Amino acid sequence: MDLSSINEELANIDGQVSDILRALANGFQKLEKIKDTNRRSRQLEELTGKMRECKRLIKEFDREMKEEESRNTPDTNRMINEKKQSMIKELNSYVALKKQYASSLENKRIDLFDGGGGDGFGEENVLLASNMTNQQLMDTGNRMMDETDQTVERSKKVVEDTINVGAETSAALKAQTEQMSRIVNELDSIHFSIKKASQLVKEIGRQVATDRCIMALLFLIVMGVIAVIIVKLVNPHNKDIRDIPGLAPPAARKLLWLPNQSE
Repeated sequence: MDLSSINEELANIDGQVSDILRALANGFQKLEKIKDTNRRSRQLEELTGKMRECKRLIKEFDREMKEEESRNTPDTNRMINEKKQSMIKELNSYVALKKQYASSLENKRIDLFDGGGGDGFGEENVLLASNMTNQQLMDTGNRMMDETDQTVERSKKVVEDTINVGAETSAALKAQTEQMSRIVNELDSIHFSIKKASQLVKEIGRQVATDRCIMALLFLIVMGVIAVIIVKLVNPHNKDIRDIPGLAPPAARKLLWLPNQSE
């Protein structure tokens, strides 16, 4: 597919990505032939930089593709997207290859420099590695990769166990949260009941106070009436005290028998 007829910028980016991918292919071929550990490490770092640049260009390609998407036909957009996916797939293959070389290189460094534990063993291991054939080196690298895969599997198992523990913890926290919500609702109900009871007690208190006032007033009235009756009976000629309705004054009463009247 000729991208220059569609978009010059896309064609330019595609050319740069193709150049980097070819450089990566040649670089990994050279990496196979390098025996020295330090040179292999430098070569791997250089290839890693090229892969970063390639990833940046693919992102730029995707951004330009999305900007031109509305102006292209569906078939054109599909072909451009397939081109992008092809670049991503090829770059990912080199990324996976780089990881394998990096793991193999790291394990080889450990074997060569840390495995002996004594003076002179590091140099012997370097000489031993330099005398190994390519097939032996590949077998050793495959063995190291298998060990790395086993380590990764164990790490994945630990991660899965951690995820399971996290899920159980999340479920327990959810249950506790629901329980706390129920407790809060019950506390709200209790608070409302206490508030209503307090209002009722206040109403009863006001009613009792009113009843006491009325009883005290009635008591005073009754005592006043009794006092007036007593005073009127004791001193019937007192004109300042009005007669009580229904009670005739004592002076108006006549005795049925007078002691001075002759029989």
